[in-house]
Amino acid sequence: MTDIRVGLVGYGTAGAYFHAPLIHATPGLSLAAVVTGNPARRAEAAEKYGATPVSDVEELWGRCDLVVVASPNRTHVATAAAALTPGLPVVVDKPLARTAAEARELVRLAKERGLMLTVFQNRRWDGDFRTVRRLVEEGRLGDVLRFESRFERWRPVPKGGWRETGGAEEIGGLLYDLGSHLVDQALQLLGPAREVYCESDVRREGVASDDDTFIALTHAGGARSHLWMSSVAAWRGPRFRVLGSSAGFVKYGMDVQEERLRAGMSPGSPEFGEDDEGSWGLLGTEEAHRAERTEPGAYLDFYRGVVAALREGAPPPVDPESVIDTLTVIEAAHLSATQRIVTHLG
Repeated sequence: MTDIRVGLVGYGTAGAYFHAPLIHATPGLSLAAVVTGNPARRAEAAEKYGATPVSDVEELWGRCDLVVVASPNRTHVATAAAALTPGLPVVVDKPLARTAAEARELVRLAKERGLMLTVFQNRRWDGDFRTVRRLVEEGRLGDVLRFESRFERWRPVPKGGWRETGGAEEIGGLLYDLGSHLVDQALQLLGPAREVYCESDVRREGVASDDDTFIALTHAGGARSHLWMSSVAAWRGPRFRVLGSSAGFVKYGMDVQEERLRAGMSPGSPEFGEDDEGSWGLLGTEEAHRAERTEPGAYLDFYRGVVAALREGAPPPVDPESVIDTLTVIEAAHLSATQRIVTHLG
């Protein structure tokens, strides 16, 4: 069977380190073309993947069967709509849009055209989150009372770039960059949120968007999520702490897949998603606990799901409707932070 030809829009961090190697390693997909104006990136995409470098998204329409949008956040909606309009299915990197209304319009357009639209919420396939999800589904924690989740780093000197220096029009800042993952995971684990409280600050000079943000969610089922995202965490907390009615789970350190992608490891390598034993989380109580093996990380499952959706009519790996829910919470969090209120959702 002929491979699905993929056109990748953008070859920066998301395109070069995440999408391109994952597409290349997925049976049934072929990276046919890459949109980038950077000469070095054009040469790399051609040499590593045999992809044709092009300068404009419209050059993709006759070259590909699937468009992957990995360009800067502000371009996501327009580029996705431009690809859906002539009849191409689309993968969009997170965040899908700035607002839930914009995302809803993209979903409407995809349904109208009968096309797949999905969002690269790759952190659903982090090994540590897969472990938490399994423990909850197996009832090993009892009823979940509180879910704590962190993406924290110590970066007192800004790196620069649009994520830090751009204004709201760039859809930068940690609320969108990391909150898109943390909120998504919380909703996937514990269901819809009914109340949202947020503290969001700019702590460093030369930064225009939030770099230190906290979100508290009250879920419809009664559980609470506390979500931290920060570039100024001189002492990082656990990646996850989940407290249940019968046990707890604590896990430190980040999922290994991003680090290994950046180091050039093939996502098809057997050890790609395997966590080191010394980094496994602890399950039980403070007095009586044991190490719990981390589930393998599985980013490739996202693109395997894309192939199944296009060839077999399976549901997309990420339902874009679920991303609308995430964006609704992010908008509510922004409102909470700016007006210093608890936002109530319907």
